Amino acid sequence: MRRRGPGLRLRITLLTTALVAVVSAVLLFLGWTLVGRVFDSSPSFPSGSQVTVDGVTVDVAVLTDALTAAARKDLLHAGLVAFACMVLAAAVLAWTFTGRVLKPLHDVTGAARRLSAESLGSRLRLEGPRDEVAELADTFDAMLDRLEAAFDSQRRFVANASHELRTPLSVVRTELDVTLSDPDADVEELRRMAGVVRAAGERAEQLVSALLLLARTDGVGLAVREPVDLSAVVESAWKAVRAEAEARDLRSVFRCAPALAVGDPALLERIAGNLLENAVRHNHVGGWIETAVETGPQWSVLRVSSSGQRIPPDRVEELFEPFRRGGKDRTSQSGTGLGLSIVRAAVAAHGGFAQAVAVPTGGLSVTVHLPSAPR
Repeated sequence: MRRRGPGLRLRITLLTTALVAVVSAVLLFLGWTLVGRVFDSSPSFPSGSQVTVDGVTVDVAVLTDALTAAARKDLLHAGLVAFACMVLAAAVLAWTFTGRVLKPLHDVTGAARRLSAESLGSRLRLEGPRDEVAELADTFDAMLDRLEAAFDSQRRFVANASHELRTPLSVVRTELDVTLSDPDADVEELRRMAGVVRAAGERAEQLVSALLLLARTDGVGLAVREPVDLSAVVESAWKAVRAEAEARDLRSVFRCAPALAVGDPALLERIAGNLLENAVRHNHVGGWIETAVETGPQWSVLRVSSSGQRIPPDRVEELFEPFRRGGKDRTSQSGTGLGLSIVRAAVAAHGGFAQAVAVPTGGLSVTVHLPSAPR
């Protein structure tokens, strides 16, 4: 463990005391020098002049030297006493006032020491003048606000993820228990059980992959930044869901102009892929999908709208939270409930933002704004 030096309060006290001591010493030296100059500048008498003091005749030069030495001695004695009092008073006052000034810092330190995942609700809320210490306390309170929000979000996320993963694992265990407990199980029954277990494993794999992608994009900077054409990204993502859209007889309309955005090509394709997958899988049979790509001086815009179940406008924002669904029809059996969460996290990692509005006739329209590449 590295050895620490004296505390801030002691250092400030020592520094203040040293400064007062130096200034007092300089003033004492100046006073001692000025006394000598005063006597040196007194009216001069002819050489050999004598004066009588208390009935004793002495030479004027000897008397002047004696008075100068006595004055300097008295000044030195009084000055040393004043010097000691000044230094002591400076030390006491510096220690006292420094303690009062640094008390908010001790409060911040104490709050940091008491800080834990269970006590993130405590705040300093420092009152008084708006100085540097108050600014530090306000910054600490703001940091605690962010930490509390992050911890709450993580708690909800872990709870939801645990609940979602429990379902496929429970299916696997149930199928295995039922099949293994049947002594007359034939090859057909074993194949059926293997199919159910495989489907449950695939769903768990999809969920884990989505969780990893969300962890990769949520609050993490991009490893790759390069100009990417959003219209090409949409075209590539549509190829993956086109067959499913045709199977559901969905009418698709694309209005995609060339639009360059700055970012990670893989993540941008995942954004477009998630939006199009949601538009296909959470749609009605015979519904519609409209995709538009626009460019501007600051933002490149990707908008995916689709028909589907009616969603209350006040619940649209919930769809961006992990494992939140607008209704039973909003997430198919193959979905993970993380699509829009991944979209928002990936867009935020690019420095953009995502918005969604409910379509009045039923469905959802999601708009993504991404920073445009310099022309």
